[in-house]
Amino acid sequence: MFERLYDTGELANVQFVGFATDRARYDFGIVYTTAFFGKPLVVCMQTNRSSLLDSDDLHNMPYLQKAFHLNEKEAGEVSVFLKQLIPVMLSEEQYG
Repeated sequence: MFERLYDTGELANVQFVGFATDRARYDFGIVYTTAFFGKPLVVCMQTNRSSLLDSDDLHNMPYLQKAFHLNEKEAGEVSVFLKQLIPVMLSEEQYG
């Protein structure tokens, strides 16, 4: 037996972006949704690793390193790039 916690559907906005640095190429899918407190779901299409990220998370390098298996320099590059795409949210928008 199991207890269903939620089962919702939503038409979501999805953006696919790719960029390259001197050392690596990155391809991400970003799912903008009202679920999960409004945090976009960011999926790395090379590694299939994903994380819910908001603008605060993009300042947390250890979190990005762990979420996407990046080294410190790579996490910094990904952070700079994603900051252009992930909206800044006020805490009342997230937790309403």
